[in-house]
Amino acid sequence: MQPTPMIPTHASPNPVETLTIRMAVPGDAPALRQLAQLDSAPPPEPVPMLVAEVGGELHAALSLDGGPAIANPFQRTAELVAMLATRVPQLQTLTPRPATRRWRPIRAARLASAPRT
Repeated sequence: MQPTPMIPTHASPNPVETLTIRMAVPGDAPALRQLAQLDSAPPPEPVPMLVAEVGGELHAALSLDGGPAIANPFQRTAELVAMLATRVPQLQTLTPRPATRRWRPIRAARLASAPRT
């Protein structure tokens, strides 16, 4: 028996659309409110959110504090929400390193070798 080739069951009308996953910025507030309205969800709280943008348009968003996802019900967004849900824990485990400790020995060496005037 020959294996059946995998054929995508759905294809984007534009296969070169760009997917961007990024943190929401204050300028996204109107688009997030519209997305929530489409999803019949309450307007999102002003908390850090991760958003999925397809072709420059917001299609899904997920709060970093564990709130529910909001997504455009008229688009295929299940995969986008899954990607956002995968990315949120990765962002929560990142802890910024204080740059001062890392660069302190270099600064001290430069100050010690600097000519005194």
